[in-house]
This record gives sequence, C-alpha cells and structure tokens, in this order.
Amino acid sequence: MPKNATASIANEPATSEAELRAEKLIRRQKRNLRKASAEGFLAGVAAMLRPGDLAIDCGANVGVVTAVLAETGADVIAYEPDPFAFGQLSERFSGHPRVTLINAAVGTSSGTVRLMRAGNFDQNPKGASVKSTILPGGRAIDEAGGVNVPLLDFPEFLKGLFAEGREVAFLKMDIEGAELDLLEALDRDGLLERVRVLVAETHERKFPDQRGRYRALRAAIASRYPAGRFNLDWI
Repeated sequence: MPKNATASIANEPATSEAELRAEKLIRRQKRNLRKASAEGFLAGVAAMLRPGDLAIDCGANVGVVTAVLAETGADVIAYEPDPFAFGQLSERFSGHPRVTLINAAVGTSSGTVRLMRAGNFDQNPKGASVKSTILPGGRAIDEAGGVNVPLLDFPEFLKGLFAEGREVAFLKMDIEGAELDLLEALDRDGLLERVRVLVAETHERKFPDQRGRYRALRAAIASRYPAGRFNLDWI
C-alpha cells in the first residue's frame, strides 16, 4: 500500500470527528437563527396585541411566551399538561388578572391521556419538561412512565368561543407532536379563519413516520392563507 494511502487512512478518524463537530456547529447556528427569528416574530405580535385581544398559549411550559403575551394587556389562556411545569407556571402567574391557566393537554377529543416524559426527566425536570408528549414513538421518551392528565377538545373550545363572537388574535402551539392532528382538524373545520396569527413548532424530526402528513399540512396551509400569517417553523 502506498505510504500516502496509509497516512490518509490514519487521518480518517480525525477528519470524521472534525466533520461531526462542524455539522453540530452548523445545526447550532441554524437553531440560533431560528430562535432569533422566532423572538423577532413574537416581538412583532406583542406590538400588535391590544387590551381585550385574546391570545392562547398551547404548551406554555413555565411561561416564557405567556409572560410576553400578558405584558401586552391581552387576555391570555395558557394550557400546560405537565404537572411539574404547571407548578412553575402557577407560581409565576397565580392571581394574574388577565392570565387563565389550564392544567391539561389539548387535542381533538376530550378525556384523559397519558403524558410521557423524556428519559432524563428525573435528573433535570425543568429542562426535560419541554419534551413531555401525549404521543408514543418520540425519540428519547420514556413510554413506560409518565402521568395521566386531562385532555381537552380544542376545536370544540374554539367553536364555542367563536359562537360568542370572539376572535383569537394569536395562537401559539408547541405541543410535542400533538400539533399535527390538531392543525389538520382546525384547517379541515375552517377554524383557522378566525385566528389572526398562529405560530407552531412542528416535530417531523421527533416523529419521522409522520413526515408525509406534515408536508401535506404545510402545503394545505400555504395554499389557503397569506404568507406570514401562520408560521409553522416556530422554535
């Protein structure tokens, strides 16, 4: 074997390691850009909201977005199913005159559902609670554990709200995969027509077997609504 070939093989592990580091850096940079974009989008929404508007935070976790919305003077409904995160949320907003907290998951039906948590939840409950999900099959999720939580029929809630003549000024949805069924139902039933602005984090990477449905959902929403009104790349 030529000497230079031997040297090349010897260097391969170092090159592969460097490539992995570069890929990780690129992913981090892309995530940081998405985060900055999301924060800018939220700031624009906050500037638009007025007292009397209704903003809904589905998957509020410990209330980072809820706090921004509450500062605008709008009425805020915050849903959070994880008991740990809801405890943090309650400490932060208990007694707030414009914030309604609901300890429940949102979906397309009502009842009780199993909330599964990340495998490292016990070691880092605050950091891991953002991954809690009602859908099986997610990566790094402990499906054998979890807790039972209430499940609320969100489309029916919106129908009742709209029947009263109200409009949703802003809807944020970060519900770890459950957004797929829910957004499909809202689009199918025409309920998105009464939502002024929506942001959602979709979870194609967490549930790769659903990527086809996610693509179809994105195409459907893009064909029916003006660009920028509904942002499915929230983070």
